[in-house]
Amino acid sequence: MTLAAELRPRALGVGTAVTSTSYTQQEVLDAFEITDPKIRSVFLNSAIDRRHLTLPPPDGKGGRVPEPQGDLLDKHKAKAIEMGAEALRACLKRAGAELAELRHLCCVTSTGLLTPGLSALLIKELGIDRHCSRSDIVGMGCNAGLNALGVVAGWTAAHPGELAVVLCAEACSAAYAIDSTMRTAVVNSLFGDGASAIALRSGPDGVADPEGPRILKFASCIIPDASDAMRYDWDREQGRFSFYLDPQIPYVVGAHAELVVDRLLADTGLRRGDISHWLVHSGGKKVIDAVVVNLGLTRYDVRHTVGVLRDYGNVSSGSFLFSYERLLDEGVAEPGEYGVLMTMGPGSTIETALVQW
Repeated sequence: MTLAAELRPRALGVGTAVTSTSYTQQEVLDAFEITDPKIRSVFLNSAIDRRHLTLPPPDGKGGRVPEPQGDLLDKHKAKAIEMGAEALRACLKRAGAELAELRHLCCVTSTGLLTPGLSALLIKELGIDRHCSRSDIVGMGCNAGLNALGVVAGWTAAHPGELAVVLCAEACSAAYAIDSTMRTAVVNSLFGDGASAIALRSGPDGVADPEGPRILKFASCIIPDASDAMRYDWDREQGRFSFYLDPQIPYVVGAHAELVVDRLLADTGLRRGDISHWLVHSGGKKVIDAVVVNLGLTRYDVRHTVGVLRDYGNVSSGSFLFSYERLLDEGVAEPGEYGVLMTMGPGSTIETALVQW
């Protein structure tokens, strides 16, 4: 059964936020006193200029103090609330809505565990109506923003006219480990702190047409053979959680990108050439290149993805919304045009969504 056009959720606004301090890749290398040529090469050839980070305090000798897991969880909580509140306010402002209108808040994060969840903490922090329903998607990784979008799109279809927000808040600085391994270097060279939010509502449009598209369809693809290729698990030696990325993951993701996009477009009458806007997760230079090659995209198609990676690094689940904000700021999307949103993460998983302005 297809959803009636008037019940399809529409994106009404988007907002982003980052932490207050940013560093070039060279500055991060200096802060951690990294001299190994191979590890320095990973940082300096990442296609990243700057990232927003909350680094551990100096040790007084030019280095940084490793943080125990408890301190990292405290950092995650503080920064997720700070960035999340800012992104949520910016999103609602762009949507022309007020906090009092919010009826469902879905929070996404993978950089720390909170109970009660981030949604409850933000409702308290911002004085949101206590009757606002909420959900938290925790631990799904960089793909999770689209997983949440699918869930909340269903909620808005079941509650026509009511406002919902998906908020991704990733304090990636709370997932940093300090050691000299290549495993750690790959992660430390890539991720940055960031939060992003998108507002949704279904039902007839108001007097003023909203700027965002309607969400038409979702498609997913999990790659079970690569279930260990991206993971965040306990490092017994360091007594803390640690993220792992397999060096082959860009090629694994690229090889399956065509499969999931073809599934997304099946039964729509659309071909890849009919898609005007591609908003791909800024997972890293090699990931972006693999997707471009396998889908036959141009560098112009992924200009926002590349720009977000350059300016913020990989901000995990919210990266695609940073790209979406840049597309809206350009003002180039025309009524009737189609777009594809794509995220990738642990599972290993590729998530996609089809939208139309």
